Amino acid sequence: MIVVVGIGADGMAGLSAISRTELQTATVIYGAERQLKLLDDTVTAERRQWPSPMMPALQTLPADDRIHIVASGDPLMHGIGGTLIRLFGPEKVRIIPHVSAVTLACARMGWNVHDTEVISLVSAPPHTAVRRGGQAIVLSQNGSTPKAVAALLTKHGRGDSEFSVLEQLGGPAECRRDGIARQWGEDDVDDLNVIAIRYLPDERVAPLPDDVFAHDGQITKQGIRAVTLAALKPRPGQLLWDVGAGSGSIAVEWCRSWRACRAVAFEQDEKRRRNIESNAEAFGVNIGVRGAAPDQFDGAPQPDAIFIGGGLTHPGVLDACLEQLPTGGRLVVNVVTAESELVLLQAYSRLKGELRRFQLYHGEPLGAFTGWRPRHPVTQWAVTK
Repeated sequence: MIVVVGIGADGMAGLSAISRTELQTATVIYGAERQLKLLDDTVTAERRQWPSPMMPALQTLPADDRIHIVASGDPLMHGIGGTLIRLFGPEKVRIIPHVSAVTLACARMGWNVHDTEVISLVSAPPHTAVRRGGQAIVLSQNGSTPKAVAALLTKHGRGDSEFSVLEQLGGPAECRRDGIARQWGEDDVDDLNVIAIRYLPDERVAPLPDDVFAHDGQITKQGIRAVTLAALKPRPGQLLWDVGAGSGSIAVEWCRSWRACRAVAFEQDEKRRRNIESNAEAFGVNIGVRGAAPDQFDGAPQPDAIFIGGGLTHPGVLDACLEQLPTGGRLVVNVVTAESELVLLQAYSRLKGELRRFQLYHGEPLGAFTGWRPRHPVTQWAVTK
């Protein structure tokens, strides 16, 4: 049995009687250096510090013996607890949680926990904390994280966001600093910190307007994006391949649709790849950017769905996408040219699926009156493998 005991910045003094007894009767305790130093002399067990990287050490733990692990706060809140349960199963792991840093931070800020997003930057890049509204508690990697996040918010038009850094929560050295993102310049932040952000201005909309994307004209327009996401049917945690991605607007919308959704964008043009990277950073989403399809398919994580927005007439693209798509995976293709439509119709005749055509019109001045100007019609094919 692996017993995981959560501990706060107040150390042994803040532990429950059950947690204290577990640690005081343990024979060996694993943990990070910071957590192990919080144990006092009443804990006589051998203390073993995690190596780096930690995962190989976790995989070799003797789960059939009774061992103890000390972890920060609630081990199931972006902590080691979930990893251990995945490795060994819930029947071999016992979790004794402490109050999490998220709960403490919300209490200090006067925020409801259920109204607050939790974002971990412990192993994720800082741009994944960028949002266009709402509030979040951000778990920092170290003392440099707040400054990096503040700079990204300012870069992407969120500089007025309310920005609070809470250090050593629950401990005798607890400290809170308040400001706004564009004025944040503190360098002496403790490594044990979280960031409370209220994102301003609040511009949460879906689908996003076209003009918020970096693009060169190659972008799936807002109305077509909406029906394309409906056809793709994203689910939480799924991965999309955006083939012929252009600006990556479909990949961005996919990642914003549900928690933990990710995407890989395939685009042959270097400038467009840079636009995709810029858009991923601006919206705080996880998009891997690769070169032309299908040459760059090797080594990419297996998709749950594939969208082809460009390059359908390139030899081998459609067949390669169908080959890479797992059983039950969803393929959606949008085309606007006659040549691409011919390829699409041939595929539909073989594989069936759903075939639609969309025509959008925009009202524009016509003399003293208003007339309708059409956009290029879009033919869409969607099929489940």
